[in-house]
Amino acid sequence: MLNQFLPVCKQDMEDRGWERCDFVLVTGDAYVDHPSFGGALIGRVLESHGYKVGIIAQPNWRALDSFKILGRPKLAFLVTSGNIDSMVNHYTVAKKPRKSDAYSPGGKGGLRPDRATIVYANRVREAYKKTPIILGGIEASLRRLAHYDYWDDRIRRSILLDANADLLVYGMGERPIVEIAHGLQAGLRIQDLSYIRGTASKAMELNAVHKPVILPTFAEILESKTEYAKSFKLQYDHTDWITAAPLVEDYGGLYVVQNPPAEPLTSDELDSVYLMPFTKQFHPVYTKAGGIPALKEVKYSLVSARGCFGGCNFCALNFHQGRSIQARKASSIIDEAKQMIKDPDFKGYIHDVGGPTANFRHKACEKQVKHGVCTHKQCLFPQPCVNLNVDHQEYLDLLRALRSLPGVKKVFVRSGIRYDYLISDQNQEFFQELCEHHISGQLKVAPEHISPTVLRQMGKPNKATFQRFVRKYDHINQKLGKKQFLVPYFMSSHPGSDLKTAIELAEYIRDMGYIPEQVQDFYPTPGTLSTCMYYTEKNPVTKQPVFVAKTAHEKAMQRALIQYKNPKNYDLVVAALKLAKRTDLIGNGEKCLVKPRRPKPTRRSKQGSTATSKRLNPNA
Repeated sequence: MLNQFLPVCKQDMEDRGWERCDFVLVTGDAYVDHPSFGGALIGRVLESHGYKVGIIAQPNWRALDSFKILGRPKLAFLVTSGNIDSMVNHYTVAKKPRKSDAYSPGGKGGLRPDRATIVYANRVREAYKKTPIILGGIEASLRRLAHYDYWDDRIRRSILLDANADLLVYGMGERPIVEIAHGLQAGLRIQDLSYIRGTASKAMELNAVHKPVILPTFAEILESKTEYAKSFKLQYDHTDWITAAPLVEDYGGLYVVQNPPAEPLTSDELDSVYLMPFTKQFHPVYTKAGGIPALKEVKYSLVSARGCFGGCNFCALNFHQGRSIQARKASSIIDEAKQMIKDPDFKGYIHDVGGPTANFRHKACEKQVKHGVCTHKQCLFPQPCVNLNVDHQEYLDLLRALRSLPGVKKVFVRSGIRYDYLISDQNQEFFQELCEHHISGQLKVAPEHISPTVLRQMGKPNKATFQRFVRKYDHINQKLGKKQFLVPYFMSSHPGSDLKTAIELAEYIRDMGYIPEQVQDFYPTPGTLSTCMYYTEKNPVTKQPVFVAKTAHEKAMQRALIQYKNPKNYDLVVAALKLAKRTDLIGNGEKCLVKPRRPKPTRRSKQGSTATSKRLNPNA
């Protein structure tokens, strides 16, 4: 069965001689058999352990029969919204519907419902009342406990309850799902598997929970934003697999219990996952529609690591993959590249070698191996920790090996580069070779802002660090004789950003001489510290008040200031400058952001009188 798609219909099952699947995986994404697609990855992991897995991709949620096409599984249904939270997938930060979906055939939108995990699970429960339902994926992972929901603008309870599911797998789910499968295969009930790390479950009593941390009750966090911030901080402190305790949330006689995170995969285990017999293709059923756009971005890329110790407050990686780096072996990545080269469509370009942060290939410090990540401080913010192990040598050796492979013309690094970590390296070989060999004319970096007020709330390095990086980047490229550019990403309306700091950023962009083509409005998604700040208007770590721009008009003004040269933004920029009492930036001077609007020329009549005068004085 090597390099064969998992069954998607009864005929596929019959071709394999199956009467019944062990697991049926329902996903909001189209079926792409590639390790970057979570549904396919979990399916392959279970298959490698001898389980029969079928996939129902993008079922018609309005038709119950869509959930019955593979029949009742022997062990359980696995339900995921797909690679992206379905609400983020469907709506912009302005809550306007998106027109396309990169994870659907031909990029067509509307092929999954809002809150897909809940809708799918409820439909499965309707079709097969007693079959266990297990949730997974990013949507379930970040909604495993009560959370602020931006689209409803309210606190929603754990997705486990709304989905009427039995168990939830959070984080990277390979280890928990195999343990669950073995338990069910051995005859244990789904209710008996509440002890597994990396899962959350429902309970009527807490006798079996060892030394739990009791969170504020759901009723309390509904009543008080202070209690919500307290709950979030407790969750934030218990995201490391070594130091975390079980967390308990009370819903008035019913509890949601979150077990500590699963132990991360070892390098060998991670390698075995990525070297499973994926076809690396979308299912042929999508060919007529033009395929699946999201595959194009990852088909010729290589995942080198998981996790991120960068600690950006607006990022959900802390809650999903964790801060502890899990890296693949270089030899395994090279073997995968050799297989990639054999693909007849491969043109010689490896699009990326990275992960959440490309230049993180090992744990932040040796202490983390035994004691886990620190709960009271960050690795890079506000300054790099004195214990931080800054070393790019192993990653550089990997890139050198990849670009020397026969058939490889160029190896790009397109994942995010953490520039403060990069310039902390005393050995500049990696920086030099990054510029010389691994950039396609421009390097994308994410300073996000330059105001110290906003950067503190973001957990990002200060402006001076970014400027140091820019100078070094320019110096290296000048030395190489290359004309390569930086593409900085900036974010508007993040908690802490008011009109004053937004104007400060606009002035920096003016002096930079470059207007960003893309601007990211802060998007309050579940599982981030910044979202907690957005809802509560205080930092849950420092407990200090934080300014939050919440009206559509103020957000629009902040966004417009970043792209102040765009004629479409003129009125918003002027309104912002007047409101902030910065009309000194409206004028013809070199430092002004916009020019005064010229009065519209008046039309002249044939007799030489103005049309306006004629209307006012017919006898003129």
